[in-house]
Amino acid sequence: MFKEYPDVVSVEQLMEMLQIGQSLAYRLLRSGAIPAKRVGRKYIIAKVNVIEFVCGICKEAA
Repeated sequence: MFKEYPDVVSVEQLMEMLQIGQSLAYRLLRSGAIPAKRVGRKYIIAKVNVIEFVCGICKEAA
Protein backbone atom coordinates (compact mmCIF):
# COMPACT_ATOMS: atom_id res chain seq x y z
CA MET A 1 0.00 0.00 0.00
CA PHE A 2 1.40 3.39 -1.02
CA LYS A 3 4.66 1.80 -2.21
CA GLU A 4 5.43 4.75 -4.47
CA TYR A 5 5.65 7.13 -1.49
CA PRO A 6 8.68 7.57 0.79
CA ASP A 7 8.64 6.39 4.42
CA VAL A 8 8.10 9.99 5.56
CA VAL A 9 5.56 12.09 3.68
CA SER A 10 4.55 15.74 3.52
CA VAL A 11 1.09 17.21 3.91
CA GLU A 12 0.86 17.51 0.12
CA GLN A 13 1.67 13.82 -0.28
CA LEU A 14 -0.84 12.94 2.46
CA MET A 15 -3.50 14.85 0.54
CA GLU A 16 -2.61 12.93 -2.60
CA MET A 17 -2.55 9.56 -0.82
CA LEU A 18 -5.97 10.00 0.77
CA GLN A 19 -7.46 12.12 -2.01
CA ILE A 20 -8.50 14.82 0.46
CA GLY A 21 -8.23 18.58 0.57
CA GLN A 22 -5.83 20.71 2.53
CA SER A 23 -8.30 21.66 5.27
CA LEU A 24 -9.19 18.05 6.07
CA ALA A 25 -5.53 17.01 5.99
CA TYR A 26 -4.59 19.64 8.58
CA ARG A 27 -7.66 18.79 10.66
CA LEU A 28 -6.63 15.11 10.78
CA LEU A 29 -3.10 16.09 11.80
CA ARG A 30 -4.12 18.64 14.44
CA SER A 31 -6.67 16.28 16.00
CA GLY A 32 -4.11 13.48 16.24
CA ALA A 33 -6.15 11.14 14.03
CA ILE A 34 -2.95 10.78 12.01
CA PRO A 35 0.08 11.13 14.30
CA ALA A 36 2.75 13.51 13.01
CA LYS A 37 5.64 15.64 14.23
CA ARG A 38 5.76 19.34 13.62
CA VAL A 39 9.12 20.76 12.61
CA GLY A 40 8.95 24.51 12.36
CA ARG A 41 5.93 25.20 10.19
CA LYS A 42 5.91 21.78 8.50
CA TYR A 43 4.50 18.41 9.47
CA ILE A 44 6.55 15.21 9.21
CA ILE A 45 4.22 12.23 8.75
CA ALA A 46 5.34 8.61 8.89
CA LYS A 47 3.78 6.62 6.05
CA VAL A 48 3.02 3.80 8.49
CA ASN A 49 0.74 6.21 10.42
CA VAL A 50 -1.22 6.94 7.24
CA ILE A 51 -1.56 3.21 6.55
CA GLU A 52 -2.76 2.56 10.12
CA PHE A 53 -5.31 5.37 9.74
CA VAL A 54 -6.66 3.87 6.51
CA CYS A 55 -6.79 0.37 8.03
CA GLY A 56 -8.67 1.75 11.03
CA ILE A 57 -11.29 3.30 8.76
CA CYS A 58 -11.66 0.01 6.88
CA LYS A 59 -12.22 -1.91 10.12
CA GLU A 60 -14.86 0.59 11.29
CA ALA A 61 -16.72 0.31 7.98
CA ALA A 62 -16.80 -3.49 8.10
